[in-house]
Amino acid sequence: MSGSGVADFNDGYDAYLKGDYKTAINEWKPLAEQGDRYAQATIASMYVDGEGVLKDEKEAVKWYLKAAEQGHATAQFRLGWMYANGKGVLKDDKEAVKWYLKAAVLGYAKAQLNLGIYYALGNGVLKDLSKAKYWIKKVYENPDASADIVASAEKAWNLLKLWKY
Repeated sequence: MSGSGVADFNDGYDAYLKGDYKTAINEWKPLAEQGDRYAQATIASMYVDGEGVLKDEKEAVKWYLKAAEQGHATAQFRLGWMYANGKGVLKDDKEAVKWYLKAAVLGYAKAQLNLGIYYALGNGVLKDLSKAKYWIKKVYENPDASADIVASAEKAWNLLKLWKY
């Protein structure tokens, strides 16, 4: 991001924090259109929540995809979630797994947890408890995992009896 791009992003962020979503979107949209993955992911979230724009899950998917293809882990996770839940796209567990895996490899704890659960249940992938164990364990090892994500991983670990595998 160029110096001017950083300033525009920060101006948008300041406006967003003040609840001035229209200004935020006006600052971020040109950056997103120029390929800034952070602006793309942020705009996608605004479309999900209807902040400064009409709520539009299809438009959110479009922007998440642009950011996700550039390696933005949060966008990858959220795109996976959109596919997992049929939000703005047809529900597709295989596509959800694809995006969860990309985010999980980048260390996104929620993606690691969801991927572990998908492997344990055989959602979108062949059921594989050793892979489920691997990804759930990654959550424990992830220094960025929040306490609630670790607690969810522990619950999954125990419910699925992953210590056996």
